[in-house]
Amino acid sequence: MGEWYFEYEIQVNRPGLLGDIASLLGMLRVNIVSINGVDEGHRGMLLSTENEESIQRFISIVSTMENINVTRFREPKLRDRLAVRHGHYIPRDADEKNTFRFVRDELGILVDFMAELFKKDGHKLIGIRGMPRVGKTESIVAASVSANKRWIFISSTMIKQTVRNALMGDEFNGNNIFILDGAVTRRSTDERHQQLVREIMGMPTIKVIEHPDLFVQHSSYKIEDFDYIIELRHDPDEEITYEIIEKNNMLSSTDHFGGFEF
Repeated sequence: MGEWYFEYEIQVNRPGLLGDIASLLGMLRVNIVSINGVDEGHRGMLLSTENEESIQRFISIVSTMENINVTRFREPKLRDRLAVRHGHYIPRDADEKNTFRFVRDELGILVDFMAELFKKDGHKLIGIRGMPRVGKTESIVAASVSANKRWIFISSTMIKQTVRNALMGDEFNGNNIFILDGAVTRRSTDERHQQLVREIMGMPTIKVIEHPDLFVQHSSYKIEDFDYIIELRHDPDEEITYEIIEKNNMLSSTDHFGGFEF
């Protein structure tokens, strides 16, 4: 059974408009999987049918309706599914198409977004930018749980500064989610840790790197190597800078309790 994403802009919001569209779909034996407002004045639908001719007839008819303007009709993308589920589109950078922006109030959408990425097999390199205590690590862990994947910290400051220099047992499983703190890894002078990072980067699995801009400094990797960049802010106007992040990492690596290396 094929699926399509259909979105239209309401030109005249007259009574019975949605009912007319739903009735037309019913007559053509096209199922409405889900429906929601996706932006102001826009409504999105996920549709399914076993007969592709029916969906083409539907689009041909609905495109002539005076009260609406068809804005999208295509095989559903991840952003389409999340827009219908949550009621609005995830903002995407106009120039960098693989950069997606969230604010802290949208952590539920972010977790859903990453969980869908985590469910796909094979290599995927994901970077996540954001200031301290905005919810980066918690979102990655929650998305791993949602995707039914095991997560492994290679470097982190979630509890104490952690720097791994080896994996044990089934931790090399390609079904795991590997999480790195780019600032911690960049500062590490442990060659065993750096070798482990190189091994993991070469594995056909999912890697999530916090502070990707710091990670690529003094390394063979480039920001263009990332399949997705996620930016998480407390509010839409927050500037993501690295002075505080670098200072926090320096303090956590030099305090009298020390960190974990294993």
